[in-house]
Amino acid sequence: MTFSSASTPLPAVGELVSSGDAGEICAATLARHSKSFALAGRLLPGQARRDAAVLYTYCRLADDAIDLVGSAAQPGALQSLRRDLDSVYRGEAQEDIRLRAFQELALRRRLPREYPEQLLAGFQMDSEGAKYETLADLLLYCHRVAGVVGLMMCHVLGVSDARALKKAAHLGIAMQLTNICRDVAEDWQLGRLYLPLDMLRACGPGSLNGLRFGPLPESARPSIAAVTQQLLAEADRFYRSGDAGVIALPWRAAFSVRAARLIYSAIGGRIRRRHYDAIGARAVVPTSHKLLLVLKAALATLGELPNRWLGLRASAELSSVARFPDDILPV
Repeated sequence: MTFSSASTPLPAVGELVSSGDAGEICAATLARHSKSFALAGRLLPGQARRDAAVLYTYCRLADDAIDLVGSAAQPGALQSLRRDLDSVYRGEAQEDIRLRAFQELALRRRLPREYPEQLLAGFQMDSEGAKYETLADLLLYCHRVAGVVGLMMCHVLGVSDARALKKAAHLGIAMQLTNICRDVAEDWQLGRLYLPLDMLRACGPGSLNGLRFGPLPESARPSIAAVTQQLLAEADRFYRSGDAGVIALPWRAAFSVRAARLIYSAIGGRIRRRHYDAIGARAVVPTSHKLLLVLKAALATLGELPNRWLGLRASAELSSVARFPDDILPV
């Protein structure tokens, strides 16, 4: 999942109640669990930065509720998450300060309930051990766990052009595809395989059948590398589409999102330079390279300022809900 990188569990509710402002807690959660998103988030103006951290924290909370319990407990955890979401959207008082912050954000920014519901549907796919026979199956998963995050971010960042929704979902899907390519070995040890099975079969003999645990078999290296190459090419298609929607964001938000996009796609670049090896060390973008990409994002954002001045539009609330696949595909 996008939010499932190796990390320590979030604090228990009792530890949060007296620990300070919800915004500070959410910002600390983002900084602790995602260095790339935290760096990009610091480029946002104050309220948007807080709101983005609140949204990230809710997604992380839901992800951890599934990932940090055994498989037998996951259905119950998912039911609990859905009850919490019901309660949030009914406007009931929330004991957990993270849910309280998300509730305030959802009401203020008019987040369609369908988006977090789709997020939980994606986590259900993980809890049920879903198998991805085709790329289309995988894209549904990517939309649920990441595309809808891009859609929610449109509300958080004040997008007023409904045409940008599709592009935002594409950016989320691209990041998730990158994440999947980076974490093949780690996911395998968790009993998960996101690489489409038909693509693996087309690239070599079936060597990933049976139980999924322990190190990836060496015999699978060529077919995994070939499928990883194809998925990163697919991610590039979604990145390019997502790029076209950045102009719809306020300029500070455009700077931040562009930086996050460049940093995340650079992970794919690292994988390419390793000849798509999924069995070796996890691909990481060094801080020095991230800072160069932030500079690149700044220059690109400055370069589009004339187009922003010429294309000023009246602001409006997003009223439509983008649904997969009709509103999201084709790229």
